[in-house]
Amino acid sequence: MTAENERSKELLRSLPYFFGVIISFLVAFYIRTLPKAGVFLSNGFVRFGGNDPWYHLRNVESILHNFPNMLWFDAHTHYPFGTNQVFAPLFDMFLAAIIWVLGVGNPSQDLINNVSAYYPSFLGALVLIPTYFVAKWIFDDRRIGLLAVFILAVQPGQFLSRSMIGFNDHHIAETLLSTVTAMFFVMALNKAGKSEISFEKIRDKEFESLKPAIPYLLLAGLSLGAYALAWKGALFFAFILGVYITIQHIFDHMKGKQTEYLAISGMLVFAVALLLIMPTPFLGGTKSMYIKGLFAGILAFPILTGISLYMTERKLPKFYYPIALIVLFGAGLLLAKAFIPSVYGLMMSIFSYFMRTGGALTVAEASPFFSRGGLEQLYLQFAYAGYVVFLGLALLVYEIYRKNGQEKTFLLVWTLMILWAMLQQNRFAYYFSVNVAILSSYFAIRMADSVGLKSLSEDFKAKVKTVAEIPDFARKNLSAKKAFSIVVLLISALVLIVPSYGLAMEYTQGTGGPNGPWIEATLWLNSNTPDPGLDYYENYEIPADGELYSYPDSAYGVMSWWDYGHWIEVIGHRIPNANPFQQGVGGRRNSLEEENQPGASTFFTAQSEEEATAVLEAVHPDPDKAGARYVVSDVEMATGKFYAMTAWTLDSEGYYESTFTGNGYQTLPAMRYYNSMEARLHLFDGTGLEQYRLVHETWAGQTAELGYKQVFNYLYLTQLAADDPRGKLDEEDTGYVKIFEYVKGAKISGTASPNEKVTINTIIITGQGRDFEYSQSTTADAEGRYEFTVPYSTKGPISGETQFDTAPVRPYLVSYGSTTKEVGVSEEAVLNGEEIKV
Repeated sequence: MTAENERSKELLRSLPYFFGVIISFLVAFYIRTLPKAGVFLSNGFVRFGGNDPWYHLRNVESILHNFPNMLWFDAHTHYPFGTNQVFAPLFDMFLAAIIWVLGVGNPSQDLINNVSAYYPSFLGALVLIPTYFVAKWIFDDRRIGLLAVFILAVQPGQFLSRSMIGFNDHHIAETLLSTVTAMFFVMALNKAGKSEISFEKIRDKEFESLKPAIPYLLLAGLSLGAYALAWKGALFFAFILGVYITIQHIFDHMKGKQTEYLAISGMLVFAVALLLIMPTPFLGGTKSMYIKGLFAGILAFPILTGISLYMTERKLPKFYYPIALIVLFGAGLLLAKAFIPSVYGLMMSIFSYFMRTGGALTVAEASPFFSRGGLEQLYLQFAYAGYVVFLGLALLVYEIYRKNGQEKTFLLVWTLMILWAMLQQNRFAYYFSVNVAILSSYFAIRMADSVGLKSLSEDFKAKVKTVAEIPDFARKNLSAKKAFSIVVLLISALVLIVPSYGLAMEYTQGTGGPNGPWIEATLWLNSNTPDPGLDYYENYEIPADGELYSYPDSAYGVMSWWDYGHWIEVIGHRIPNANPFQQGVGGRRNSLEEENQPGASTFFTAQSEEEATAVLEAVHPDPDKAGARYVVSDVEMATGKFYAMTAWTLDSEGYYESTFTGNGYQTLPAMRYYNSMEARLHLFDGTGLEQYRLVHETWAGQTAELGYKQVFNYLYLTQLAADDPRGKLDEEDTGYVKIFEYVKGAKISGTASPNEKVTINTIIITGQGRDFEYSQSTTADAEGRYEFTVPYSTKGPISGETQFDTAPVRPYLVSYGSTTKEVGVSEEAVLNGEEIKV
């Protein structure tokens, strides 16, 4: 009966925490689904956020069309090479399995879109559950766990934005699975340390001591393995576990405690994770790194324990142990560098992974944390908890110093390592959010405890057995001091939660993803350009090592900046040259001395049509084929994103210069910018270009385009050469997205007087009703011969080819002296490079 009463009493105590976690989960889920109107558009289009969520949709659709097979190779991106699967498979496989079950083996596109859109919101809210248990188990205090989930439920920043409805990316799964791994690892440590497991007991088959820890160790290993299968960079968390086990070895050895439980725990966790990873065909190119890294840990942990046992038996001074480990690590590093370069590369890659240079720094999520807004970033990402966390960290260090506890040491190592990663790449803010919630909660509870909350809590546990007894308890036990402790806690909670909620509401105002012009442009590509001849849903055959994928002759690439590659592929069902995996970007990585590789950055920064075309041709390894047929530009590429293109080439000088404008000096675009292929296409509409024609533009927006045109007209118009077809720019915003086609061009030839200037022009009108002049000029040779290559057909589109809505309104006019001749050009002549004699 007594045991039954105790269970009832414990259940009563647990209920407030249970309901608190459930309510927090519901609040977190609700916040994440607030901007659903920005995902499910009124026209029926489902707009996923950002870039990578679109490729996850691509994977999910492919799995469901070929269930249960993963898309291990995708020929529908990075033309003309294709790509092995970049993402680890679990995130998409698990989501596809859910949809397949809900759709009874034949899910509709609506079901795929709906479940995929809500999936990240559910995972984001789910993070609260392991966070509660991590905090509760580390500090043996449910109050800290509950306040932590209250804080995390409304936390703004990347933890919220990367789990918002429609942002179907693996990032939030990283946070969830790393926290689940930490949760089970913390309890495994607790059980293993208390059970005093040892190699000797295992050798003697005394497995009783292992029983309490085994379930948690297996679950920690499974969680770590699942984490690795969801994100190819999860080896970093294994590295955190390895660093912690090493540090805890040192702490335990210095205090004269046995360390075998650490080695056994680490070996088992890593072994289970390794067994889970081994059958997977691809892990985004990192499988071999995982095998080496996890196997190295399995070998290293018993060595750490062996050295400790040896020194203890020999009664050597305890401080020899950390020195020995440092020497051993240094020697291992040198030996690996000399004899096993692949192992040395693995060790160095763990650190270099987080440190980007050159063009890679222009990737928003990879930039250093404080590079955008300084210390204010702490508030924008975590509200006041972003500052309180450091107070909690200091208090944690103090408690560890006073009384070492392996769980708290793990929290310290975990926090510091994630903080270091976040400072290098701001994306790790969505990991650090969990640590922020736990440590700020810990600090708030400890502060309230210091003024009486702890004794009040203990009295409540001892004296209150039913809900009816609470009023009587409050009347008899709530002294002024204890009431003050509650006030302290409430104020702390309000400071940590209310501003955070306000910031979170700002994050719910939008969802990101392709805007209206980009949706329209990619849908236009899908409907008005030739089919590239690849089945979008095919499970493509992986080419043999060293061989290229065999594309049909009808295949072609679409050149745009890498940001837009997934939209072009998934919405437009066309094959981008460059994509958000930074494939096809080209340029340089380390030094200006390197060759400038062909790709998007080198194409758009090329200083002439001839240079740009040479890049386009060089993209394809077959000299008889071009790397792309279409070029897609948007106003962001022509303005704010242009610097990123130059950064990837490591040659960003001269595109902008400081100019005195009357209101002081301003950094304005320079002539090198206006000579770039991007400016020639987007600002000048390709006028004067021989092989590039505008075939479609979307509606305009209020952008920086107008200002760039004004700068050109004011500063550089008079600097143009006499034969430069570019003239004064109309000072207006034009199509937000513009699609150009690369063609052979029709050859128009004739004769005039020797050395006479000859011009050709026509008026182009776009699908938006905007018109502009297309013109070229040349000088006849000594025999009076001249030739133009022109990209526009004056007779409209033909079946099976581009159904352009931008075209000349009249024939070309060829003029020289007092002579003007009209020339009509067929689409066949443009596509086949035919000659037309005047």
